[in-house]
Amino acid sequence: MSIRVLLADDQAMIRGGLRLILEDQPDIDVVAEAADGTEAIHLARQLRPDVCLIDIRMPGRDGIEVTRAIAGPGVPDPLRVVIVTTFDLDEYVYGALRAGAAGFVLKGASPALLAEAVRAAHAGDALISPEVTLRLLRHIAPARAAAARQPVAALSGREIEVVQAIARGRTNIEIAADLFISLSTVKSHLTSIHSKLGVRNRVEIAGWAWETGLIQPASG
Repeated sequence: MSIRVLLADDQAMIRGGLRLILEDQPDIDVVAEAADGTEAIHLARQLRPDVCLIDIRMPGRDGIEVTRAIAGPGVPDPLRVVIVTTFDLDEYVYGALRAGAAGFVLKGASPALLAEAVRAAHAGDALISPEVTLRLLRHIAPARAAAARQPVAALSGREIEVVQAIARGRTNIEIAADLFISLSTVKSHLTSIHSKLGVRNRVEIAGWAWETGLIQPASG
């Protein structure tokens, strides 16, 4: 069955562009559009789409408020939200993730990354644009390094390569190409990594890599 998506953005041209990108995918179907935050909350609660793509800056209620209302802590049966925005300011990233977002993608991201973010959210995972991932993790890793968790079982060499790729913001498709393995093999490695590290999604995998020093910030 297709992944049912709600689009929320105050610019009709942006909504139209996102719809064209997503509906070009055989497994994604845009079921509704909202032009402001209040309408987004109403449609999300009424239609219960599989994934909601929410803009940060909208009239009425902004994207973080919308996310908190439909996916935040304490919400019964929360929906899955991916924030899509031109703004990559840190406070938006932190605010969106704290509010319950399952992804954070810049509007300049490739169509492939946008589609993968939708699929990741639908699968209960999280995906953040690579450039946002790097800035976010460089900020949080030093403060959390002392508390970095130990895996319940040692990671294999290949699993470590996958972890490092995730920490650099690579998508599953890119990891498969980089490591010359199939997409299904990447997913199998991710399942094992989730279990060994006791993490919920790829954002936490990336955080672990930065905390433990598997990835180092670039000099300068």
